[in-house]
Amino acid sequence: MVPSIGTPSGHSATTCGYCSPAGTRSAARSSIHTAGLSAHQLSCQVYQMMIDRGWRRSGTWCYKPDLKRSCCPQYTIKLDAAAFQTSKSQRKLIHRFNRAMLYGRKSEDRKLLSKHNESFSLTTAIHGAETSFLDSKQKSAHRFETILEPSSYSLEKFELYTKYQKEIHKDVETKPGQFKGFLVDSPLTTDPIPYSSAPPAHLPQNYGSYHQLYKCDEQLFALGVIDILPYCVSSVYFIYDPDWAEYSLGKLSALREVSLALEMQQAGAPDMTSLYMGFYIHSCPKMRYKGEYSPSYLADPETYEWTPLETCMPLLEKHRYACFSNPDHSIAGAGSLEYTEPPKPKDQVLEQVLVVSGIKDRQITVVPVKRSRYWNIPEMRKEILDCIWGLGEALGAEVIFYFQL
Repeated sequence: MVPSIGTPSGHSATTCGYCSPAGTRSAARSSIHTAGLSAHQLSCQVYQMMIDRGWRRSGTWCYKPDLKRSCCPQYTIKLDAAAFQTSKSQRKLIHRFNRAMLYGRKSEDRKLLSKHNESFSLTTAIHGAETSFLDSKQKSAHRFETILEPSSYSLEKFELYTKYQKEIHKDVETKPGQFKGFLVDSPLTTDPIPYSSAPPAHLPQNYGSYHQLYKCDEQLFALGVIDILPYCVSSVYFIYDPDWAEYSLGKLSALREVSLALEMQQAGAPDMTSLYMGFYIHSCPKMRYKGEYSPSYLADPETYEWTPLETCMPLLEKHRYACFSNPDHSIAGAGSLEYTEPPKPKDQVLEQVLVVSGIKDRQITVVPVKRSRYWNIPEMRKEILDCIWGLGEALGAEVIFYFQL
C-alpha cells in the first residue's frame, strides 16, 4: 500500500467567509482550524477516515475546522444514496433540463411530467438526455454528454473557472496556478474499485480525484470536482457558466452525484453508500440547501457518530455549537478564540506516529516522532501534537509526517 505522507500544521484562524465577506463584517469573526495537513500523498482509505473525522481538502491542503470556537461551525454532512427519494421540485429540475437538451433550450415544449412517483427512477432520468444513453433512432436538439475523467488542467476548464469566479464571486484576478492549486491538484493516490463484476463504461474504475465535465454540443458549460472514496462520492466544488444559471445546475449536479454513488453500488461496489456534500453550516442560510436532500446525517463534533439531520435541528436552532451526542456540551454564545493546548498523547500512542528522518536512493527512513529531532523543537512539537489531536490515535498512526528543512 502506498504510504500517506504530509506535513503537519497546528491551530490557525482565518476571517470567516460565511458570515464575514469582505467589507461587510468585522474581521474579528473567525473560522478556526484545529489542525491542518499539507498532504504530499494520501491513500483514499486514509482520506475517507479523515473526512469521517471532520477533515476537508482544498487542493492538497487538508484542514479540520474547530466547531466549538468558530463563529460558523461546519458539520460534515452525508446523504444515504440508496434511501434517497427525490422531491417533486427535484424531479421537475431534471425533466426541465432534459427537455432543454432534447428539444432545444428555447423550446416551449411542455410535455407532462409523470404524476406517479413510483415510475420515476433517478438513475434513468439523470441520463435521460445524454447522447450515449439515447436510442439510436432518437433525435436530440443538442448533443449533451458528461465525461468523468481524472482531475487535470486544461485551458477550457480554466476559462470556465475564470468566468464563474468573475460573474458569481466578483473575483477578477484568477490565475492558472490558483485554479490548479484549488481544483486540480490532489494528494489522493488511485486504487482499483473492487466491483464484483465489470461495471458499465461510464463508471470509474479507480478511487481517486475526478472532474465531471458537462458538455453541450462539445462546449464545456459546467464542471464538478469530486473525490471517489471507498464509501462515498465526496463533492469538492462545482462551477458553471452563468449563462446556464436558469437550470439550477448546482442542484442538478448534486442529484447526478447521488446517482453516481447509487449506480456504483448497483454495479457491484456495495460499500459505496453515500454522497458526502462537504459541510453543513446552519448559521449560513445559503448553505442550508444541503438539508433538502434526505435522509442526511451530520457527524457529531465530539464522537463522530452519524446523527439524522432532523434530530440535530432543535439543537442547531438554539445553539451556535451543537453537540448531538451530549447536548449539555452545546454552546449558545460565542466561543473562546484563545488557543488551548490539546492533551498530550500517551507514550504508546506516540510510538506509533512516524516521522521521515531521511530519504536516500528513493528509500524513506522513518522513526517514532519522539525519537526525531523535530520533537525537540517547540514550534514543531506543537504542530505535531495539534495534528495528532485532529487526526485521532488511529489516523495519527496512518499518516507519516514529513518536514522539509
